[in-house]
Amino acid sequence: MDGILPVYKPSGMTSADVVSKLRYLLQMRRIGHSGTLDPSVDGVLPIALGSATKAVTALMTLGKTYTGSITLGFATETEDLDGAEVARTRLEAPVADAAIDAAMAGLTGDIVQIPPMYSAVKVNGRRLYDYARHGEQVERPRRAAHIYAFTRTGAPVFHAAAGTVTFTFTATVSKGTYIRTLAVDTGKALGLPAVMSQLTRTQSGGFALADTLDLRELTRETAPAAALAHLRPIEIAYPQVPRHALTDSEWADVQNGKALALPETAPQLALMQGTTLKAVYRRAGSVYRPDVMFLANVWNGDTTNGSL
Repeated sequence: MDGILPVYKPSGMTSADVVSKLRYLLQMRRIGHSGTLDPSVDGVLPIALGSATKAVTALMTLGKTYTGSITLGFATETEDLDGAEVARTRLEAPVADAAIDAAMAGLTGDIVQIPPMYSAVKVNGRRLYDYARHGEQVERPRRAAHIYAFTRTGAPVFHAAAGTVTFTFTATVSKGTYIRTLAVDTGKALGLPAVMSQLTRTQSGGFALADTLDLRELTRETAPAAALAHLRPIEIAYPQVPRHALTDSEWADVQNGKALALPETAPQLALMQGTTLKAVYRRAGSVYRPDVMFLANVWNGDTTNGSL
């Protein structure tokens, strides 16, 4: 079974839990996911099966869209509701819509983020969350991100008893963006502590929630058929890469890892044997050379289900 499987990850499960459950349900070892979702976050989690695990890097570069809520008035050590409170400013009145919108607009485009201490980013070979759990301080790396859109989707709600304001949002972002940090930085722009209070990933890797397979009701007997019904071909991870149909002689060269002299000029080419992706080649001077090989890929699905 080679391809991309869009899965719904419920809150309470880790991304590794999803992979582990799929390995049990499908009796496969070669399975990987394309971007971790925190345990408290639900939503779209593209899973690579078989040969598609080689396409995870490409899949992760595709944009992601989230919906969620931000609460102003307090902050936590994890930047979401899972961590201990570290700051609070009691609000005595609502925050103006225009002020919130201006703060969010200031965080669109190219930005730089400092990842949360409770994150999987490595510093000196250790995860940041490991430093945090041991109470150790370490300088966190600055990371570039691109925010394609970050907008408020509902009227802010003032909670007088708690002294907080909560509003909903949608965000479309690049690989590596921390939505928790985006929430905290929104609060900073307003001069207030803030926390991400809810998050759902609604799109990832070209998949929407409606495309996903929910594993919670599946058994060893029903899972294979359900997975095949939702499986998409590997080339969906390369939506902008032009296709090239291999001739018999070119296919023989590809199997031996040889460069190809082709008339195309695109930076990359997806080399197809019939309807099956066999390799992605990158232009190097006057020829194309191997970039990612999928020689073992066998696609037996319906090519209308996502094959571009």
